[in-house]
Amino acid sequence: MAIEGTSTRPCDNSFCEDRLLLSPKDVGLWDLMKLLFSKNIGNRKFIECPKGTTEESFSRRFVIFISIVAQKVLHLVNKPLNWVGSAVEFMPNFMDVNGGFFKLLGNIASGNMPVLPNNESPDYLTAIGLWDIRRDLDNRIKHDDPRYTSALAIMAAKSAYENEAYIKETVEKHWKMEFLEFFNCWNDYEEDYTTQGFMWSDKTGDSELIGVSFRGTSPYNAKDWSSDVDLSWYKLPGIGKVHAGFLKALGLRKSQGWPNDIQSEYSEKPYAYYTIRKKLKERLQNNPNAKFLVTGHSLGAALSILFPAVLAYHNENDLLSKLEGVYTFGQPRVGDHEFGEYMTKVLVEHGLRYRRFVYCNDLVPRVPFDSSDLYFKHFGGCYYYNSFYKGQMLPEEPNKNYFSILAIIPMFANAFWELLRSFIIYYQNGPEYCETFTCRGWRVIGLLIAGLPAHGPQDYVNLTRLGSPELFVTSSADQLTNSVN
Repeated sequence: MAIEGTSTRPCDNSFCEDRLLLSPKDVGLWDLMKLLFSKNIGNRKFIECPKGTTEESFSRRFVIFISIVAQKVLHLVNKPLNWVGSAVEFMPNFMDVNGGFFKLLGNIASGNMPVLPNNESPDYLTAIGLWDIRRDLDNRIKHDDPRYTSALAIMAAKSAYENEAYIKETVEKHWKMEFLEFFNCWNDYEEDYTTQGFMWSDKTGDSELIGVSFRGTSPYNAKDWSSDVDLSWYKLPGIGKVHAGFLKALGLRKSQGWPNDIQSEYSEKPYAYYTIRKKLKERLQNNPNAKFLVTGHSLGAALSILFPAVLAYHNENDLLSKLEGVYTFGQPRVGDHEFGEYMTKVLVEHGLRYRRFVYCNDLVPRVPFDSSDLYFKHFGGCYYYNSFYKGQMLPEEPNKNYFSILAIIPMFANAFWELLRSFIIYYQNGPEYCETFTCRGWRVIGLLIAGLPAHGPQDYVNLTRLGSPELFVTSSADQLTNSVN
């Protein structure tokens, strides 16, 4: 979660109609217990909302209680988790840059100092890159294959986790496409550069498809994970309630909210929404017939669907007319029912493709929780794939809130199957599907926390390659239209 920062600049909340911002940093156990038995949540120092706000529903107060506890726990384990992540990333990269284990031993025996990995080199892999090392597109999926754009989108979403040099080399040498720009953008509330992404161009003859990919959640960053259990929101006029952390990551201004254009002494900071919008306009001016897509995995998926939402908020109809589609993988819930209705109308009005892919028991698309007592809901159709990569179009993923007594046994049985499958998929589908030790390590963790390894990119790449092409022809337009009516 992006907590209100310590900057001396004031937080101007006039851009929103209402808000509920949870700040678990300094909350004590007694304060939390009082939350359960008092409806006056506006009087709590760890909840920012209009003064005098009350919450009559005990179940809603209980969910806020659980959200804050979960965030407290995640903040406590943040440093140890970062250390684990650093170790996981360092050792494979260290071995690779020194030519492997036996060559490393030989160099040390010869008195040669080992080389330390450079995390800005084109060969350095993050934890996500070590999870799935594939860089090439599937050469069997051509431009006229209905799976092509989705398969390209997930590879871009996966690549967005890596450094600029890695992404540039991947786009130019492995995809044979044009790398346009890498983005490292400012978050006003975290007071740090927390949002990354990149743009590339796929040209085929006279046609051009420009891609925008947002970076997702780091698997070893507890602060990133806390956003998924955070219930903070802003209510934007005409849009509805939207997850506060995602808005801040996209470029919400602490002093201005969502102005159409940035006009302040702080405008030199690169904010994701404004920076990418400007670059898109410049590129599209050079080729009026070009289209663009937006994609992302996890947190990047949430930013991907929020990007056209803010474009519509600013009446950027020319840009929206060039948007080919939004492709999200493992997307958490972004807003409430009103936001879903708003986005559905935007998608239908501009004829936009929205493909929200969910693999099996992936935990993240099932948070923040959705019930009659909560605010966050998905909208549109769901391209759901089981652990055999068999897909179907559904209104909502099965077991939509993850925690279900009836689903416990099937989920853990499936986690065992996914671990077993990791050893045999190589023989079933070829060497490009061989899973790394890092990936199998996460499969083992799935035996304890079913659905956690299902969030990784490995299975999302697989479903776009192994899934039936017929489903990729299926459009959610009819479902979207029905939801408007």
